[in-house]
Parts: sequence; structure tokens; C-alpha cells
Amino acid sequence: MASTTQLLFVLFSLLMSSTTARSQSQNPAFNLADSLTSYLKRLPPAARVSLSTRSLVDATLSFAYRADVRVPSASVIKLPIMLELMERVKAGMFNLDAMHTLTEAEKVGGDGVLQTYADQSRVSYRELLRLMLIKSDNTATNIIIHLLGRDAINQRLRKSGLERSQLNRVMMDTLAAKQGRENYVTAQEMNALLEKVYRHQVATPEGCEAMLTILKQNEDVLTIPRLLPKSVVIAHKTGTLAYVRGDAGIVYAEKPFLLAVFVEGVPTPEAERIIGEVVLICYTYFN
Repeated sequence: MASTTQLLFVLFSLLMSSTTARSQSQNPAFNLADSLTSYLKRLPPAARVSLSTRSLVDATLSFAYRADVRVPSASVIKLPIMLELMERVKAGMFNLDAMHTLTEAEKVGGDGVLQTYADQSRVSYRELLRLMLIKSDNTATNIIIHLLGRDAINQRLRKSGLERSQLNRVMMDTLAAKQGRENYVTAQEMNALLEKVYRHQVATPEGCEAMLTILKQNEDVLTIPRLLPKSVVIAHKTGTLAYVRGDAGIVYAEKPFLLAVFVEGVPTPEAERIIGEVVLICYTYFN
């Protein structure tokens, strides 16, 4: 049998654990900021993290770090493209069920499956939108960009109050990238865009729900979903380039929250680990 001293020690430990848990739940904003700041300070100096997170239940519960810094967007820029397309649908200017005839000249490399389709394949714009977001299909993305126009997509960003994000080139345009014509977003602005969709403040309520449904099917699970229980629903869009790994999404925890994280300066596997660990800290508090 355990001694009286041992039993008292166990009881004291349980009491302290309970007290700490109550304290954290009563002051999650302080603890979230403290935990994330401590974590970020332990990262290698080469790792440049841009981070924004905020509760969708209580906007005062938030944390930002380099959240307004413009970062290369990679495929996260596909969120503003999605928004402009759905605004066109709302205005009655476009039908997602219209068909597009795919040509060989439209196919580009990188992510996606359309590059494997036969020439003259018929694909609906609804399917192009789905492939752009679920598989990050670059061919589908470029078709939609050419349909909408780069200027219109950027104007939609400005109308939505997103001043720093910018679409400057199509996908897989390596020459433009070498010349410095990069696509940019900020963590703060991608959160703002996603919150507008979540709260049905853009397009139509049906259109917003359609966007969220597609984003929940994202097949890239190496970043936000990385360390979370598989039962947690996440509506998100990822992006990957050799020099940046990012993810922006809505995590449907007990208290849903927004989260956008971009990591530069370290190899992709390291960046994915950092994003996963940041997300786990946030989920622990918001859940």
C-alpha cells in the first residue's frame, strides 16, 4: 500500500492540475499568446513565421505574429480566385454548370490531375473550382484566372478590404517568378476572407456553404490537419513552393477558429512540422 505521504502527493498533484486547467480555460487569450510566443522563440532563426489566429465565437481571443507581412502565397492565392468566381455567380454573370473544353495548350505542370486528361475533354466550371481547391490543380486555376481576369480578382480583393494581397501571375509561370512577379497574401487578410465566407458576408449564403464544403475536402493533410484528431473538420487551402509552406483555414473545434500560418526559410518538411505544432497549440485552447 502507498504511504500517507505518497497519497497526499498524488492528491496535491491532481488538485494543482485541476486548478491550472480552470485557470487556462478562464483566461485562454493570455495563455494562448504566452504559449505561442514561447513556441516561436524556440524556433531556429532561419524560420520566418507569419501567423494569425482568432476565435469565431469571441473575437477578443486572438493572436498575431507578422500577420500583416506580405508573403509569397503559393496556392493559397486560390482563395481570392474562388471568391471572385462565386461573386460572378451571385451577380448572374456566370453558371458553374457551363462546360469548358480543355486543350493541350492549357495544361501546366505541378499539382493537379487535369494535365492527364485527354485533349478536348469537357469539364464543368464547378468541377474546375473543385479541382482548384481540393487538389490545388494548377491547370484548373489558370483556366479560371483567364476566365475572370487578373485585374478583376485584384479588384475584388480591394472591394473586400484586403489591401496587401495580390495576384500577379498565373500558376507555374516560372519566368514571372524569376522576374520578381510573385503572388502575395498576408495571414491576417486570408483569415478575413475566410471569415466573410463563414459568416455569409460574400456571394450568397448557398455560395458560401458551397465554398466551405469544397474547402473541407482539401486532400493536403500535412499542415493544419497534421496533429489534430481525424474527426476534426477543417475547411482550408494550402500552398507550397520551395521557399514557403502555408495554410489558411477554419478549424471546427468546440469553439471554431480561424488560422493562417506561413513558414519561410526552412525546408518544406520542417515548415510542415512547425505549422502542425502551431495548430495543435491553438486547438488545445480553442477546443
